[in-house]
Amino acid sequence: MKILVLNCGSSSVKYKLLDMESKEELGTGAVEKLGMKGSFLKHVRRDGKKVILKGEILEHQIAVEYILGVLTSEKHGCIKSLEEIDAVGHRVVHGGEKFNSSVLITDEVIHKIVECIDIAPLHNPPNLAGIRAINELLPSVPQVAVFDTAFHQTMPDYAYMYGIPYSLYTKYGIRRYGFHGTSHRYVSKRVCDYLGLDYLNTKIITAHIGNGASVTAVKNGESVDTSMGFTPIEGLMMGTRSGDVDLGVVTFLMEKEMLGASAVSTLFNKHSGMLGISGISSDMRDIETGRVEGNERAELAWQMFEYRLKKYIGSYMAALGGVDVIVFTGGIGENHRITREFVCEAFEFMGIKIDKEVNNRTQGIEAVISTPDSTVKVVVIPTDEEFMIASDTLEICSKLA
Repeated sequence: MKILVLNCGSSSVKYKLLDMESKEELGTGAVEKLGMKGSFLKHVRRDGKKVILKGEILEHQIAVEYILGVLTSEKHGCIKSLEEIDAVGHRVVHGGEKFNSSVLITDEVIHKIVECIDIAPLHNPPNLAGIRAINELLPSVPQVAVFDTAFHQTMPDYAYMYGIPYSLYTKYGIRRYGFHGTSHRYVSKRVCDYLGLDYLNTKIITAHIGNGASVTAVKNGESVDTSMGFTPIEGLMMGTRSGDVDLGVVTFLMEKEMLGASAVSTLFNKHSGMLGISGISSDMRDIETGRVEGNERAELAWQMFEYRLKKYIGSYMAALGGVDVIVFTGGIGENHRITREFVCEAFEFMGIKIDKEVNNRTQGIEAVISTPDSTVKVVVIPTDEEFMIASDTLEICSKLA
């Protein structure tokens, strides 16, 4: 079965076509600057060659048309016709409390995703636009929605509730939902396969750390706590997001700077985090360069990021009552050896030991970076959310026959 995976954002559409029988990646890429001047499609062919196709790509349906066009193109494509696409899997950011697993997309499902727009106004509308584009362009092809929030629906109420009037939860659904669920689910399962452990009898802490970052506590195959909350801003300090902040700071700034809701949201989501502290960049590589050059604010941004990461991992050890495996994934987790070493050294008192030589040469590959006598296995597992989405799509669509 050939499955097209779509990840539709407000200004981009990422895609990957997978052959699930051979586990082969047939084509991948993204439409960038969607709806803006200079929009283009970047496609990576089956042979690894990269192709840039420029055009006036104003909205999601046109973007999907471009994607389908390049996939079937005689020069750059990987399939002869659109009939070879058996199903489409969509990343949908927010399923609220309505979805605790991936589902076949129907009119009723679309209606429920629309109902979640209030709590995901930036993410669910473009996700829906991708679904509707496929409905228009490939009307007979089944579609599956895979929700970022679904994996975290197993959190107990004492972990997901906020200390605000309960009536606001019942009225507006204000609670912690968590995100990056597809990634946390993939790496927590994959690490058990990799180590030969029973997924349903293992305590795992997964650290998905990139420009967006979150930590999840997984106990016996279920998410029991995660660092992101009602929105992706809660938790760790990130590339441009502040992470945890005293709500009093928000109201204080709204009064002093005369900021409205939209402006203050932009401040804490787009201009904070490592970018806001360092004044250099949201990219860890640039922060690292700044540190080497003696930039004190880059050093402060790095220390804040690492410190908060250590705190969350430590708190989840307590929440789990111990831990068997710690997994690093995401752009920083997979590639930044210094972060992995710095964080794990904080837990040497618990018997966690890193093999520095292995850690130093591990970049973007699966590897155990702890020593044989470490009390906890520390592992790098590159995430593959597209494969997880395709796997769910395959499982659901296989039952339709």
